Parts: sequence; structure tokens; C-alpha cells
Amino acid sequence: MDDRKKSLMRRYGGNPAQAEKKLAGGRGPGRMAQLGTGKPGNSKDTIKRLLSYLEEDKMKIVLAFFCVIMNTVAMLAGSYMLRPIINKFIAPVTGKGDPSGLAGALFILACIYLIGVAANYAQSKVMLTVAQNALQKLRNELFGKMQKLPVGFYDTNSNGDLMSRFTNDVDTVGQMLSNTFVQLFSGALSIIGTLILMVYTNWILTLITVVMIPLMMKAGGAVAHRSQKFFNAQQSSLGAVNGYIEEMITGQKVVKVFCHEDVAKEEFAVLNQDLRDNQIKAQFFGGVMGPVMGNLSQMNYTLTACIGGLLCVLKGFDVGGLTVFLNFSRQFSRPINEISMQVSNVFSALAGAERVFALMDEKAEEEDKPGAKALENIKGNVVLEDVTFGYVPEKKILKHISLYAKPGQKIAFVGSTGAGKTTITNLINRFYDIQSGSITIDGVNIRDIQRDNLRRNIAMVLQDTHLFTGTVMENIRYGRLDATDEEVIQAAKTASAHSFIMKLPKGYDTMLEGDGANLSQGQRQLLNIARAAVSKAPILILDEATSSVDTRTEKHIERGMDQLMADRTTFVIAHRLSTVRNADAIMVLENGEIIERGGHDQLIQEKGRYYNLYTGLSQLD
Repeated sequence: MDDRKKSLMRRYGGNPAQAEKKLAGGRGPGRMAQLGTGKPGNSKDTIKRLLSYLEEDKMKIVLAFFCVIMNTVAMLAGSYMLRPIINKFIAPVTGKGDPSGLAGALFILACIYLIGVAANYAQSKVMLTVAQNALQKLRNELFGKMQKLPVGFYDTNSNGDLMSRFTNDVDTVGQMLSNTFVQLFSGALSIIGTLILMVYTNWILTLITVVMIPLMMKAGGAVAHRSQKFFNAQQSSLGAVNGYIEEMITGQKVVKVFCHEDVAKEEFAVLNQDLRDNQIKAQFFGGVMGPVMGNLSQMNYTLTACIGGLLCVLKGFDVGGLTVFLNFSRQFSRPINEISMQVSNVFSALAGAERVFALMDEKAEEEDKPGAKALENIKGNVVLEDVTFGYVPEKKILKHISLYAKPGQKIAFVGSTGAGKTTITNLINRFYDIQSGSITIDGVNIRDIQRDNLRRNIAMVLQDTHLFTGTVMENIRYGRLDATDEEVIQAAKTASAHSFIMKLPKGYDTMLEGDGANLSQGQRQLLNIARAAVSKAPILILDEATSSVDTRTEKHIERGMDQLMADRTTFVIAHRLSTVRNADAIMVLENGEIIERGGHDQLIQEKGRYYNLYTGLSQLD
């Protein structure tokens, strides 16, 4: 077995499939299939799809290609002008020269080349604008698609790999759009124009070049065929490395707490080695194209010079014609070399584009069914009836769950890790759709409610906090963007966050960066609770909302939460059973089933699972 896989297998319990997935850019065990494997797809369809992003700039592209034609014609005309200049002003030995005639010819030649330079500058600027416009649309569409992807997608895909698609892969596409397409067209045009002038200048010498063309194309094609798969592998490995780096940076404290630095370095070395190997293969086959074509070009140039010299001596071929033909011979090889060198960019860009389009082709969250409602004045009457659900059909997480929550009630879920507590709240939000049963709010099936409307009426406080770059005020207002400053401040007071906010350097205008790195974990959680408070949603979900705060702060929060929950239907997930004593109903889950339900005093009297958990006879594992 590959040593790289052996190293990663230790992290995944000896599972070679997960090690292979990690090398391919995956994230380890997950519920869904991994996004993109780096395998080559249909290049024709990929190119066709990329070209669709250029449709709005058709006229600019026409202008750019017209400039390419002007540049190519100018270069070819300038090269051919050397023949009459040499034959008329340089080659003849007449005893006296014609300086004015030579100067005039050189001036015309300079003007032709200046036209070519100006045309080349214009096409470069136009194509740069076209490429950036296309990239802007591509990024907007890609980002828009990511907003439509279901939560399950992000549960099973590496953030770093997704970022790599936004940056590295999109950048390679941009390079191809701005440079490669034009250079391929320019090269093809130069080859055709040069070949025509070569035939016009001397058809015998042209035969030498024509014979060399199939050999050069065969050599280039052989290298290109082998290089494509390595460029796909390179992009996939780059995504895996980026994903691992992102994972280690965000989890650096955990790495240090468990003294995992050496193992992290070893695992990174494995992924980095895989990237190195794929890059060496990709860059080698991409880079070898130039030397191979260059050597074949030199052979063509040498044969042409030798035979051309003989034609000058034996057949009266003019010196100017030979000079121009040799220039054409080298000029003929140059675009072929440039095209061959662009092959690596094309394959790298196509590999990147395939990864980008793989993300864009992911199945989005289902659209609202026709006639879906936008409920107004939701009271918060929530009913789950015989709900069965599994992230994968063959493995059920919840089995025949039935419960109800009346407006203003507090329903608590307790049980072992993996019992299905968080899954129930995910289903109420329609982050996932149930396989059987029904969930209704105020008597309306949530499938018949517009998703935006449903989620706007449900506030969540998760165990994992997340704050955005911006001020404290802006982060709290994220719960309801039209909230006034006074409402934001009142929400902070409700969440017991106002006092610590006022002690910050600029109070509510203090800028938060790095997910609130300048705040403690408890303070970040208080801001999340304030965000939920300002939303005024009639349904509230608290998933271990106070797990990150100390006991004293928890008491402050509980007082604020009582006020917050007064007129809301609240679902609470808690491992601290003392926090759910005042719940209207406590649901004890085990293996996806509700095994006990009732109030705190009732469940204590029954002396079942909840009693054992509360009295410490059994622990939540």
C-alpha cells in the first residue's frame, strides 16, 4: 500500500477508502458523496460552457480578433518587405547606394510594425476586460449557487477545497480566457498566413516545412494527451492541501491541546507530497512541450537553410527570398511552439473549470412547491407526527417521532450524543426533508410553506458560534436587518450582553474580525443569543446555547432567556439537565426514538432513563 495512504489511515481508523478520499480532496467520513474527484470530464462541453460566459461581450471579442488579424497581417507584411529591401538596396553591388530609398522603405516598414504593436495592445486590453467580465459573472453565479445548496452539502465538503474552487480554479480559467484563446487564434492565423507566403516565396522549400508539420503535431499531441490527466490531478491535490490547511488553522487550539503538531505535520507532508508528485508530472509534460517543438523547429530551420543556399547557388534563387523564407521558417515554428506551450494552460484551466462546474451542478435545495404559502402572524403551534428520517435512506436516524409544542411552550430534548436531538431541529427548519410523516406549523405542513418565510420565523442559537467581520451592532442586527439601534440594544440587554459590550473600546461600534477573535467564547455566544432575540421570530431553537458560558453568566442568560421565551415556542437541546427543569415537556431520546416524555417531576418519579441521567446514575455519552 502507498505510504501516503498508510499515514492517513491512522487518522481514519485504518480505513483505506477514507484515506483515498482525503487525497482526492475529501473531508473524511460524511453522509454524502464527495464533490468532484478530479477525473477528466467532457472537455468539449466544458469549453462550450465557458464560452457561454462571453456571449454578452461578442462585439468586444470581434474587435479583439480583428486586432489580432491586423497584428498578424502587419507582422507578415513587415517580414515579407525584407525581400525587396534586401534585393533592391542591400544585395546589389552597384558602386553607389540609395540611402533615401532605403530610409523610405525602412520608414514604411516601421509604420507597419507600429500598426501591429498598436493592434496587439488594443486586443490585450479588450480581452482583459472581456475575461474579467466573464470571471465576474462566473464568481457571482458560483457564489449564488452556494447560497442555494442545502446544509447537508456543507456538512460533508471541506471549506478549504471549496475556497480553492473560488480562487485557484477560477484564476486558471481567467488566465485562459484573457490570454490563451487569443494566442491560439493568433497562432493559427500566423501559421496559415506564413504558410501561404512561404508557398509564394518558394514552393520547394515549403515542402520541407510541410513534411515537418505532421511530425511536430504528432509529438505535440502525444505530450498533450498524457498531460491532461496530470493537470486534473494537480487541481484536485491543490484543493485537498487547501482544505487541510484551512482545517488546521481553524482547529489550531485543538491541535495544540492534544499535542497533535507532529501528526498534523506528517499528514500535511503526505498531502503536500501528493501535490508535489502531481505538479511535477503536470509541469513536466506541460514544460516538455516547448523543448520538443523547439528542437523540431531547429531541425526544420537547418534543413531549410542548407537547401535554400543550394537553390541560391544552383537555381538563381534570390538572397532576399532566402532571407525572408528563413525568417518565415522560424516564424512558422514560433506560433506552433506558442500553441504547444498554451496546451498546459488549457488543460489546467479545463481541470479548474470542471471543478467549478461540478460545484455549480450540485443539486440545489429543492424549490418551493407551486402554491407554497408565506404565513403571517405565526403563533408557533408545532406538531411532528410519525416522523421518520435518515441522512441516507438505509440508515434511519429518527424513527416514528411524534410530539407537539403549543405557542409559548418550552420543549426540551435530552439524550445521548447521536440520539437525534439536533436532527429534529434541523427538520423543523427544513435543512433536510423527512422521508415519512409530517411536520406542521399552525396546522400547515412545512412543505407547503415558503422556505424563506419558514426560516424567517425560526430563530436559532447554535452551540458553534459564528460572527461576521463587522461591528457588534451589525452582527446582532444580522438577526433582522431592519431592526433599529434601540431594538438591537434591547436585544443585547435581554441576552445579558449589554454590560460587556459597553466595556469594549467602541461599544456597539467595536469592529469584530476573525470570527470575533477579540472576544471570549462566552461573549461570542451572548452576541449570538442577542441576534436571536432581535429577530422576533415566534419559534426559538436553542442547541446547547449556554454550553460555552460560565455558571454565573449562565444565570444572567437564563433570566434573559425566560423573557425571550415568554411568548415563543422554544425547543431546547441541553446536556446540563438543570437548565431544562422548568421545561413544559422533556423528550428523552435514545437511538432515534422518544423513550420517555413528560415534565421534570413526572420523569423523576418514573425513575427511568431521565432519572438515571439527572441523578448521575447514567451519563450522556
